[in-house]
Amino acid sequence: MIKSSRRRFITGVSAAALVWLVGFPGHTRAEETIKIGSISILEGPFTSLGQDGMRGLKLALKQHGYKAGGKKIKLISASSNGRPNTAIRAARKLVEQDGVAILIGPLSGSEGLAIKDYAKTKPGVTFLNGVSAAQDTTLRNPAPNFFRFSTDGAQWQAGLGTYAYKVKGYKTVVTIAEDYSYPYTLVLGFMLEYCKAGGKVVNKFWIPAGNKDFSSVISAIPDDIDAIYVALSGSDSLNFLSLYQQSGGSKPMIAGSTTVDQTVLSSKGRNKKYLIGTPSAGPIADTWKNPEWRSFVAAYKKEYPKGFRSPSALAHGYYVNTLAALTALDKVGGDLSNNHAALRKTLSTMSLKTPTGIVKLDENRQAIANIFLTEVSLGKDGNLYNQFIKITPNVNQTLGWDRKKFLALGPVGRNNPKCQ
Repeated sequence: MIKSSRRRFITGVSAAALVWLVGFPGHTRAEETIKIGSISILEGPFTSLGQDGMRGLKLALKQHGYKAGGKKIKLISASSNGRPNTAIRAARKLVEQDGVAILIGPLSGSEGLAIKDYAKTKPGVTFLNGVSAAQDTTLRNPAPNFFRFSTDGAQWQAGLGTYAYKVKGYKTVVTIAEDYSYPYTLVLGFMLEYCKAGGKVVNKFWIPAGNKDFSSVISAIPDDIDAIYVALSGSDSLNFLSLYQQSGGSKPMIAGSTTVDQTVLSSKGRNKKYLIGTPSAGPIADTWKNPEWRSFVAAYKKEYPKGFRSPSALAHGYYVNTLAALTALDKVGGDLSNNHAALRKTLSTMSLKTPTGIVKLDENRQAIANIFLTEVSLGKDGNLYNQFIKITPNVNQTLGWDRKKFLALGPVGRNNPKCQ
């Protein structure tokens, strides 16, 4: 009788303990919630870009009902200012204090290079790009747990150099770009194609990010060129365009992807007439008639009536990388065991359907995707848009070059490439 009573007591205690553990709110959350962290630029000259990036990320989460793989998604956001040290500080907080399992970001090129290196020290966390577009985030010494479903700056320029030379007739140009990794990548992508077509780059001007005085650069632009290639972003782009016109500048422009993104085209200013006819290229085209793209634009405008007239490349990039994370989580049932082995295998091998076409990853976990050639036009509503011209399909990171030959070009920089 005593042994039987003891057995019933122990069984009762065990059952009660199990009920307590299962019913304990913290335990339930740990089992049913996946924390996703995000890093975007929400201060400094690129703030408008960062804000739109977050719109894209949150739109993807909302369309998924903030759930994936049968589990709830909790978003924890952190801000940077475009500098690598602030991006690393934000990442450490999200990973080491907040305990996120997946981190999406950053936005700026040099931030991406820093986060890539940080990812190597955190094998238990999966990192997906935001829209950072520096080439060597994935091309050289990639991190095995960093995935980029958005294309880089060199890929973004596919088709532009040939169009500028053969269709627009611009035989000689100077380049004006910010002095860090992302604009270096843009300039390389443009020059490789433009110079091969026969064009000449007679000088390159590098500007510190956040610069407000472009007078010395503007005065140094030679008269005997056909156009200026400009790779500036956010307020840098707006400041340059205003000062260039105030100084009487009239050379037509060829634009890097974010120079005539909706973050610039949606601004109110005196730039409208000058910008019309400006060719550019990038991951999106405002006026593309594809149903998936139009659906994405409609969803963005409904969710963010005070956002831009059309989603920017930043919103698109964050949306696509977030969509990749959620899609992969669905495919593996939210399984994050064994350092996310199933999740990472799925991310590496899946074909992701996006608003701009199918995206696949190469061996370095870098996107192969469509690139859009555009030209700034005046819409029927009196606003500026990037008019769709053509698609360059399935652009890879080496721009169709043999990988060994492309790597032999060396890392992008102020003096690489040269126009040959």
